[in-house]
Amino acid sequence: MKHIAITGGIGSGKSFVCKQLEKYDIKVYDCDQAAKRLWATDETLQRDLKAIVGDDVYINNVLQKRVLAQYLLKSEANKLTVDNLIHPVIARDFLQSGYSWLESAILFDSGFYKRIDFDFIVCVSAPLETRVQRVMERDGITEAKALEWIHKQWPQEKVEQHSNFVIVNDGVRDLDEQIEKLIDSINNN
Repeated sequence: MKHIAITGGIGSGKSFVCKQLEKYDIKVYDCDQAAKRLWATDETLQRDLKAIVGDDVYINNVLQKRVLAQYLLKSEANKLTVDNLIHPVIARDFLQSGYSWLESAILFDSGFYKRIDFDFIVCVSAPLETRVQRVMERDGITEAKALEWIHKQWPQEKVEQHSNFVIVNDGVRDLDEQIEKLIDSINNN
């Protein structure tokens, strides 16, 4: 089975591309949704997170996102520690899921791409102005805040350079045509 990762910066439209893949009977494993599910259900993960963050990170077995966010924002080392807890669990869950496609916004930023031997990595990209507009509309935030979030991630050009394929989701180029070429290329390699 081939393993394909889809990534791209905030506002690039990677989730939309993943929904489009369903038209081709391709289901995509969503790392964000998996992380939420695993934080809520994996007792070992919960125990380990309590050990590093503190018991107040869970109240009545519910993850306290604010407490976790405070811990993550304190240092890069804290972020790395939490990544090293959740990423192996997500990687194992994905490999056991039967899915071959995976969506991760921070595939490169977090180093997650090193945890699974991906056959292909697909970057979904869009012009900066388009990304900013999408994030502002989706999250109801200012342009400055959208740009701040965008600039916290790897630059889009760097993600494109580390990917095997690029899908441009700019609202102009034909998305279905690009997806069909992508699928043909993956199937023929």
